[in-house]
Amino acid sequence: MAKPEKLASNQFDHFYKGGYKIGALRNGPGGPMRPEEWIGSMTTRFGEKTMGLTTLSDGTTLRDSVLKDPESWLGAEHLSTFGPSSELLVKLLDPDQRLPVHYHPNRAFAKKHLSLQHGKTEAWIILEAPAGANVGLGFSQEQTKKDIAAMVEARDSQGLIDSLQKFDVKAGDAILVPSGVPHAIGAGIFVMELQEPTDLSALLEWNDFAVDGTVDGHLGLGFDTVLDALRYSPIEKSEAATLVTNNRLAEGANTSIFTGAADPYFRADYLGSASPRVDAGFGIFLVLQGAGSISFDNASEMAIEKGDAVLIPASAGSWKVSGAQGILARPPLAQFAAQAI
Repeated sequence: MAKPEKLASNQFDHFYKGGYKIGALRNGPGGPMRPEEWIGSMTTRFGEKTMGLTTLSDGTTLRDSVLKDPESWLGAEHLSTFGPSSELLVKLLDPDQRLPVHYHPNRAFAKKHLSLQHGKTEAWIILEAPAGANVGLGFSQEQTKKDIAAMVEARDSQGLIDSLQKFDVKAGDAILVPSGVPHAIGAGIFVMELQEPTDLSALLEWNDFAVDGTVDGHLGLGFDTVLDALRYSPIEKSEAATLVTNNRLAEGANTSIFTGAADPYFRADYLGSASPRVDAGFGIFLVLQGAGSISFDNASEMAIEKGDAVLIPASAGSWKVSGAQGILARPPLAQFAAQAI
């Protein structure tokens, strides 16, 4: 039977700078070019066979362990709906430079062009942010494929970043990023990200980054094809209200971090010292403050402290955290599966 366990840091090199905040929180290697940690990952980096996979304490990968005993890890209801997939990838993002303007395809595009079952809707929970920080989310006005293609061809990085609608962010805020929406995260913003379990990114600009977008920026499809996955319409105020939530991390709270717009893709809750028991199911709990313990129905009590990332299988039963606070990331409920696009 699968057992809860604390995960070692899983950082590796990327094309943009960062990683020191991750190293400080998670006892990982830090930077300068390891700005991401993939936590509880059954997902590989695009084009790779094993890079990105989480390795468990017994030396096996989480992916292999889940495939060997999926019901123990995921629970019968999840397994009957989604199959032997966690439906979730959790990351820490720690960019020391602004991320390039990029976007991710939806499920229909990924299935048609890449033979994959998932696109990449994602969401950011802001853990730290410098004063005046902002993120770009969607174009600020209607664009056309022809105009964006011309900007990509001209390597017009400034024009592309200027084309985005900006949202101010501070620690505790959260933003849901639907597939297809162009976006960029500013330097110095430390993020916990939840996303669909793929590594599908299309770049619109890459001038200041250690990547050749002409080769690696279009998922091997060419820009003419991959630009069909881009959303050209802006995010209106009414939609923004479903995507952006403010001040969701409050000590002692038991708070759902996203609005219902995230329900088809993932769930995240802030668990404080007064939180009730959590129902059985696959989850990843990242401890952000304090020290304490987790008591499980079907597993030994576990001591926890700030920086621990705890992988929790369904077989552990219901559980309760005491004396520490953090974020619980979970897959979508089966009842919302048909709503994902």
